[in-house]
Amino acid sequence: MAAGKTSLGRRVAKELGIPFVDSDVVFVRKHGAITEFFAAHGEPEFRRIEAEIIAAELAEPGTRILALGGGAVLSESTRELLRRHPTILLMTTQEAVLRTANISRRPLLRDDPSAWGRILAERKPLYLEVADVTFRTDRAGKEQLTRRVVEWARAYARRERAASQAAAVHAAANTGDGVKVGRDGVKPGRDENLPASADDTIVGEDQD
Repeated sequence: MAAGKTSLGRRVAKELGIPFVDSDVVFVRKHGAITEFFAAHGEPEFRRIEAEIIAAELAEPGTRILALGGGAVLSESTRELLRRHPTILLMTTQEAVLRTANISRRPLLRDDPSAWGRILAERKPLYLEVADVTFRTDRAGKEQLTRRVVEWARAYARRERAASQAAAVHAAANTGDGVKVGRDGVKPGRDENLPASADDTIVGEDQD
């Protein structure tokens, strides 16, 4: 919560040349201010709609960065979806949050800013359950963090492509479909037998 996922997510998306989507922004566009929705309908209803929004965004085709609210992991269905996508956890400290965040816009902190630490303690096991990598946003500048996340994302994509290609070659070898073995190793007989690059969503955690 309040780890800086929106600003970092936008910078990373720009570097990678892909869209950036914030689930909180989608919610506000459809249902109004989150603080007001919390007051009128309660957190359970907010979480229900939040989970639906995340599921819909993750189902969209194309590579993108989707930033999630920090409480999104409370939904078991959302955690299950995140396990299928590369997921980045952004961490910070309570001191950094209270120094930089607009507490009035955060319904879980507005009346008790010190609740940040208690909320993190409750959610941290869930974060670690779904996260592929963790970055600390309180220990590096924006440019350095952007570079680190971009490098990680590109390395992840390369590994996914290599794994997909290896799986395609293995499947073709098992069926005898278009595989030629030469001095340089196994080569696909037809390029179209290999899948395109993996269609992944990179997810950040931190908002509410």
